[in-house]
Amino acid sequence: MTDHSAPTTIHLDEVSRWYGNVVAVNNVTMRIGPGVTGLLGPNGAGKSTLLHMMAGFLAPSSGSVTLGRDRIWQNSKVYKSVGIVPEREALYGFLTGWQFVLSSAKLHKLANPVEAATKALNLVEMLDAGNRRIDTYSKGMRQRVKVAAALVHDPPVLLLDEPFNGMDPRQRLHLMELITRMGADGRTILFSSHILEEVERVAQQIEVLVSGRHAASGDHREIRRRMTNRPHLFTIRSSDDRKLASALIADGSTGGVRLGEDGLEVRAIDFRAFTRLLPQAARKADVRLLQVSPSDEDLESVFSYLISGGRQ
Repeated sequence: MTDHSAPTTIHLDEVSRWYGNVVAVNNVTMRIGPGVTGLLGPNGAGKSTLLHMMAGFLAPSSGSVTLGRDRIWQNSKVYKSVGIVPEREALYGFLTGWQFVLSSAKLHKLANPVEAATKALNLVEMLDAGNRRIDTYSKGMRQRVKVAAALVHDPPVLLLDEPFNGMDPRQRLHLMELITRMGADGRTILFSSHILEEVERVAQQIEVLVSGRHAASGDHREIRRRMTNRPHLFTIRSSDDRKLASALIADGSTGGVRLGEDGLEVRAIDFRAFTRLLPQAARKADVRLLQVSPSDEDLESVFSYLISGGRQ
């Protein structure tokens, strides 16, 4: 049973972490409490570094990371309360899944390690595959056995770094349901992802990290609204680019139109209004649209808009 008397809230107060001249995490203040929180950001945003500081694997270069009132760094007693699933593979392939999870139970000095390991493997639907060597597992199976090892001591706090990587749709759905259920039971669960749809399906609260900085915070509706409402860049090719440019530039939904070698480059301020305007303007100007493609839909540009505070 989860110890409900144990502290379950992680506090980060002006936390930074740097490696020489490289700043991985920059002045992050955040509170992670009971329920499911998604840590969202593009690859290289500093998510793993932040999770490792919460898990006690890394010391903050400045600021503090605490569980309740207890400092996490160099405080071994917090491991009774925290389970961690790192993104990096940290498995011994020559062990079976059962041996790996059982060893975790023994390291935690549990009263009945066999019972605990059995329960944890059953939770992630890996009991039947427990007698197989880990080096025969698929990526999704290795992810699930890592989750089992993190859950074996029934911690009130669970930290997962990109837990859905490599899982097939059925495995992903099962883990999502398990995380949701554990969050509803009062655990503090933080999982990182670079995929907004994954976070939306599971997390009640979303924290966005970009270039090591805390860019945004809110539920999935707020984060989705802020992403959708940002300016969008489009490349458009038509039968008469100059004529179309004249029609578009007069409308308030566009913030700029430039005629380039590959067609029109249009900056749309109001995304929804622009998508309605474009076919109407082309039809009115008797111009045929040949190609319309977004030129800024990579995750880095989306998240960079969030961290700029909407000033792009």
